[in-house]
Amino acid sequence: MKIVVLASLVGAAICLTGWAQTPAPAGKVRSAPSNSYRPPRTADGHPDLQGVWSNATITPLERPADLAGKAVLTAEEAAEFAAGEVRRNDADRRAPKGTEADVARAYNDFWYDRGTKAIKTRRTSLVVDPPDGRIPPLTSEAQKRTAERAEHRRLHPADGPEDRSLAERCLNWRTAGPPMVPSAYNNNYQIVQTPDTVVIMNEMIHDARVIPMDGRPHLNPSIRQWLGDSRGHWENDTLVIETTNFSNKTAFQGSGEHMRLIERFTRVDADTLLYEFTVNDPESFTKPWTAEVPSTRSDGAIFEYACHEGNYGMFGMLSSARAEEKSGK
Repeated sequence: MKIVVLASLVGAAICLTGWAQTPAPAGKVRSAPSNSYRPPRTADGHPDLQGVWSNATITPLERPADLAGKAVLTAEEAAEFAAGEVRRNDADRRAPKGTEADVARAYNDFWYDRGTKAIKTRRTSLVVDPPDGRIPPLTSEAQKRTAERAEHRRLHPADGPEDRSLAERCLNWRTAGPPMVPSAYNNNYQIVQTPDTVVIMNEMIHDARVIPMDGRPHLNPSIRQWLGDSRGHWENDTLVIETTNFSNKTAFQGSGEHMRLIERFTRVDADTLLYEFTVNDPESFTKPWTAEVPSTRSDGAIFEYACHEGNYGMFGMLSSARAEEKSGK
């Protein structure tokens, strides 16, 4: 885990200031800001995206209801919003919450990296399409699927380890991707390129995605994987990755196994990598949707995520479930 001590409120405000973008018109996706920057090249002539990047930000995935109709904040509004988010998320504000809430928080603020580093945006949401900054509604099929999962969790919360989430079992984390979405910590990933392969190592959960760039077809549709099956290619200076063959166990915001995910990586200046993803899943969402997450170059390294499948937390949860069953509650 990469540990970052929270900076001052001024430092936190930086992540909502600087590179302000205007969202693309409805139905259109902009892959990168228009500028004259020419990225460095690898030996095979493609843009060099290699290095460690951080997508830490306090910009929410979806636009808050109280900011409806406002896509971009002014510098003053951004500073006020950032200060409010730092106060609201401060895990050191413990006393008024009581013992149970204090224990449930687990960590103090030292452990979090919610976006005190500049990533140059004043947008009110990472979602840029639809223009309202909100994820489109789930289809009736997806709503039914989600309700069935919730009911199973209610009736079978811990019959066995398979009833607990993939994150609790240290197998997969929703924010680690694909797609990669900022979280409370471990917002770092490393890219390594060869002429026929791109590897993306995510600090959260330890995943390394090996993405062929040689034009090979996707796996047979009968083969489903937690991280899906990714294939990459270049469109001018943008790395484009298409991922299919998802498992029904790794729903992203309610998605299903037939989600088609398009990710785009574009260097827009020496220290900024624009990451964009589009979710296309007609079975689950009423329309496709797109988010943009600028990432900042980091001089640090990727650290091991100290989470493993045999942790005693799982033993404790299953033991508690057995004790509850014996009590007849």
